[in-house]
Amino acid sequence: MLGPVILAASRSDKMRRFISAAPGTKQVVDRFIAGETVDQVVPVVEDAADKGLEVTLDVVGEDITTPEQAAAARDAYLELIEHLKALGLGTKAEMSVKLSMFGQSLDGGHELALANVRPVVEAAAAIGTTVTLDAEDHTTLDSMFAIHEELRKDFPQTGCVIQAYLFRTEEDARRLAAAGSRVRIVKGAYKEPASVAYQDKAEIDKAYVRILKTLMEGEGYPMIGSHDPRLIAIAQELARKAGRKLDEYEFQMLYGIRSDEHIRLAAEGHRMRVYTAYGTDWYGYFMRRLAEKPANLLFFGRSILTKG
Repeated sequence: MLGPVILAASRSDKMRRFISAAPGTKQVVDRFIAGETVDQVVPVVEDAADKGLEVTLDVVGEDITTPEQAAAARDAYLELIEHLKALGLGTKAEMSVKLSMFGQSLDGGHELALANVRPVVEAAAAIGTTVTLDAEDHTTLDSMFAIHEELRKDFPQTGCVIQAYLFRTEEDARRLAAAGSRVRIVKGAYKEPASVAYQDKAEIDKAYVRILKTLMEGEGYPMIGSHDPRLIAIAQELARKAGRKLDEYEFQMLYGIRSDEHIRLAAEGHRMRVYTAYGTDWYGYFMRRLAEKPANLLFFGRSILTKG
């Protein structure tokens, strides 16, 4: 299977240099990355709002090695929030953050990440929006959930992400499916060992449905992160059985993937949020998008061949 190979390559500096220099890379990166700067991504937010869509914005970048870089990541989000405030777009855009960007893996990283993310959550709340903490590899999750719990004491709307392929997630979902919680469920896009995660796609899909059922039957606000038509249909049926109104859950899909489906779901009255990444440090995010779906890799390969 190519997925694990691509995920391994996402950590390789040699592959980073090769992919970055490949002639067709920019064409494909532009499909998944909305721009490099705040000024470039704001029109994307405005266009989404005009189409009845909402967004969650991710400033890409994960390889943080110093506290100064972590502080710079914090400041990038604060700059984004200031732009959204000035344009009155706060209610149309939330933020997604990876705590690795805020220094989680450094010495004293748990406290550092909490200290860096808190002002971002505060600033988001001040303009009428919120922040969702993205899930990363399984070794980071206890810290992420602890930070999520701490932030929710003052900002209960703070969301988090759970990954269906991890064995632990069914228990996490039962704990998180409480009143006021906001939980995004995704399949998972990191290379995880068989000791902690399902490796078979069918098993991951089954786990996804079980976890989604828990969230739909709970008292929180489920956010369905999937492009899979079958899982989207199942989510709609589970919502109906749970007696949920259309504004009591939402769908989330990635910028650049199944854009017609974004519009279709919004036209049916569903809340549809587009996960929109931007920034210059796009490599890790980009490689996980290739690993998730063979069609993405084929598209990339064709681009290199036609541009080479």
